Amino acid sequence: MVLLLLVASRSALATPVERLGEAIRFQTVSYQDRSAIDYVEFERLQQYLRSTFVRVFSQLEVETVNDHSLILTWQGREPALPPVLFTAHMDVVPVEPGTEDDWDYPPFAGVVADGRIYGRGTLDDKVGLMGDLEAVEQLLAEGFTPQRTIVLAFGHDEEISGRDGASAIAARLSERGLHFDWMVDEGGMLLSDNPLLPKQLTAMINIAEKGYLTLTLVASGEGGHSSNPPAISTIGRLAAALGRIEANPFPPRLVAPVAAMLEAMAPHVEQPERMVFENLWLTDWLVARQMAQARSTNPYVRTTTALTMFNAGMKENVVPQRAEAKVNFRLLPGDTAEGVVAYITELIDDPQIEISYDQWMNVPPVATIDGSGYTAIKAAVEAVYPDALVVPSLLVATTDTRHYIDLVDNQYRFHGVQLSITQATSIHGTNEWITVDSYLKSIEVARHMLMLGGS
Repeated sequence: MVLLLLVASRSALATPVERLGEAIRFQTVSYQDRSAIDYVEFERLQQYLRSTFVRVFSQLEVETVNDHSLILTWQGREPALPPVLFTAHMDVVPVEPGTEDDWDYPPFAGVVADGRIYGRGTLDDKVGLMGDLEAVEQLLAEGFTPQRTIVLAFGHDEEISGRDGASAIAARLSERGLHFDWMVDEGGMLLSDNPLLPKQLTAMINIAEKGYLTLTLVASGEGGHSSNPPAISTIGRLAAALGRIEANPFPPRLVAPVAAMLEAMAPHVEQPERMVFENLWLTDWLVARQMAQARSTNPYVRTTTALTMFNAGMKENVVPQRAEAKVNFRLLPGDTAEGVVAYITELIDDPQIEISYDQWMNVPPVATIDGSGYTAIKAAVEAVYPDALVVPSLLVATTDTRHYIDLVDNQYRFHGVQLSITQATSIHGTNEWITVDSYLKSIEVARHMLMLGGS
């Protein structure tokens, strides 16, 4: 008890920036092999949150789901109004072994230096978790009570599908008979150097996200001693197939969320781009082909293909009888797992390569830009960043939102952090960081979203 009081006292004296740094130090890493996860770190993080955000955990209804996920219910003055849902996640991806020395500071040290906060989770997604809690704590201190009920849901395994976190949270909310007007999750952000509009700070509210599919390819064949190899080895067969896959990407095309983004940008770009963006009914093929040429914009117009794993062999002088690879696809709205498998099967054209997959279900539909949720998020951004251009967009990754499809009318993705394209590459990569100013402003954006969403 004394220790908890000391932690609470120390947290109360800390700043939001220092508290985010502290949260980074809890190594809440989700490993694909769930048996490798250290759940003690999740318990320690929860204890820290409870002792740090005292008003939140004493004034809101708190429910723990599957030991590590949280539901926080902020009862509104008018319970008959449809509630709104704010989500984030506590877990982070591992740091690739051998890359630790490539970080400016240790990835779990939570160092604050040079106007930045460093560490795994500063962008994905402890920034969202802590930012939401900071905003609610501040509003409670000011005596604010929302008109409609606000629910905050924080899962603990988003990075490995959300099976035990968001999925279980959604089931619990369904049991309570809740149905939300709209929700906001991670994903969207403010880009300082949007390649389509480099001189304009752009706030991208994701109204849709891409689907997720991983194919497992297995080549089987003759093995044996390396002194007498077969004409075509399993490794060679599989490598040839992967080469064909990588050399033949899916054709680019313009989907509705990206078209809406370009149309919103049209008045702010120079000619001839303005004319092109204003006439997408005619120029969509040209725009898609052009965007596919750059790595930063290619994911917006193409179902992407990523070779992610290759496993074969056990000894340098033994030809393996089996080689396995995994290929990850991020699907544009409208593309299906069945369509991808058919395309890849025809492309490989090799009956000695077996293709299998587990399909992620419930790809979220495209949300409206005319609803109260988009309006509230847009107004919140403009209150903090009056010079930003707010546009709808497509999230080229995936989130926990798919678990809430049946509970929400419209799903959006946006945390009010500002960063550059180069900085965004550190998400799931090396040297993840956020500026102090960006984090503090993201809390302000969250405050406005909560106030506007709760009205």
